[in-house]
Amino acid sequence: MNKSWALCAVLAGLLAACATPEPAPPAPAPPPAWVAQASAVAAAVPPNLLAVLQAEIARGGAENAVEACRVTAPQMARTASQQSGWSIRRVSLRNRNPKAVPDAWERAALEDFDRRAAARESPATLQRAETVQENGQSVQRYIRALPTMELCTQCHGTADQLKPAVVERLKALYPDDRATGYRVGELRGAITLRRPVPQ
Repeated sequence: MNKSWALCAVLAGLLAACATPEPAPPAPAPPPAWVAQASAVAAAVPPNLLAVLQAEIARGGAENAVEACRVTAPQMARTASQQSGWSIRRVSLRNRNPKAVPDAWERAALEDFDRRAAARESPATLQRAETVQENGQSVQRYIRALPTMELCTQCHGTADQLKPAVVERLKALYPDDRATGYRVGELRGAITLRRPVPQ
């Protein structure tokens, strides 16, 4: 009986050695060139706004940054849109600016980002790119998450982080504001790009 077991073990070993190895899964296809372009454009806009806000805070406190963000951020998005050929804006599920309400595609992406962030994915890595059909036209869409930075908490942070002057300015400019209560690293919104597929 022991010899039978030994023979079985040897045969099993030989069969395992002769078995055809499983083929390696194919490498994922590289993203289309337009995705890399959209990603580069999206990555360039927030640092420029951050520099403006830092200067405003240094000049007159965080309440100055509220006004600068209201006026300068849309101007910068328009300039970047004109220069890049992409329509660019910021959106959030808890928006401050009424113009920052996401459309259906953006909302689905943001809700997915929220789920992934809750599962411990870093918000800084979250992005989505798709070519979709809109009114019979092919449109390229890209969205990148915006995590809350330390600077952001001066105007978007928890109640104990907001100075009275900031609270007063927010109430005056954004009576329906929903964009406070964030902590550093939390997903605050996204920058989103769209354009018709170039012909």
